[in-house]
Amino acid sequence: MHLLAEESSRFNERLAVYETTRLYGETGKYRILQFADAAVQGAADLKNPSRIVLPYQRALLHLMERNVPSLEDVFVIGHGIGSIAGQYPHKRFVVAEIDEKVVELSRLFFNYRLDNVIVGDGRTILLDQAANAFDCIILDAFNSNGTPGHLVSVPFFDLTADKLDSRGILLVNVVGKAVNDKLVNAIHSSMRQAYGCTKAFFLPGEDDDRSGNVLLTGSGGVIEYDAGQMAGFAEIELEEGYPIRDGRAYISGSSRRS
Repeated sequence: MHLLAEESSRFNERLAVYETTRLYGETGKYRILQFADAAVQGAADLKNPSRIVLPYQRALLHLMERNVPSLEDVFVIGHGIGSIAGQYPHKRFVVAEIDEKVVELSRLFFNYRLDNVIVGDGRTILLDQAANAFDCIILDAFNSNGTPGHLVSVPFFDLTADKLDSRGILLVNVVGKAVNDKLVNAIHSSMRQAYGCTKAFFLPGEDDDRSGNVLLTGSGGVIEYDAGQMAGFAEIELEEGYPIRDGRAYISGSSRRS
């Protein structure tokens, strides 16, 4: 891999932009954003810039579009390189990103040009939004300890439900195991206290098929999907977990995003 830039910030000890000719077994020309643990936080196909490279993002977009076909207003926590919001330049997106350096790198190296990113804590920014303002809320935020605990607590999920309209959907990307994962089970059980319908989907990682991306969804109505459009994710049943409360000790997970 060829290093293009390396930065540090108050929130990330290392931010690096690389170019590589191979990614997830595919040959091409890719530009990626990595954090300190070398996990890919965002990826662009330089030969086809409009293509969504990461499978979990393709699955998120399918779930969003299938369940909210009249999509107009979306709130995103976790900017990365701006792949999701960048697909919808004519929709109303509010993107919260705590690390200003991440936003700078997305503009310098990944051609992010939309003026819709607010730098700050995602929960605080969401709190300032109007009730019933959004068709979809996407949580895709990571630090060195995994998804921040205050973004997966019962009060946070109650907040998201208040900010979604009656047909809205919450989409959450976390990393963990499909079975016997206390953290994933806890996050899902916490979400269930705010939403009448939830579903979970799993895609194993390349190096360890027991661990991978877990997509959690919550809605007040039925959640629909086409299995053939889920980029390899399969629906799973999760075990009951403990509810996560604000201020409660939090079980850290991996910071791997994709």
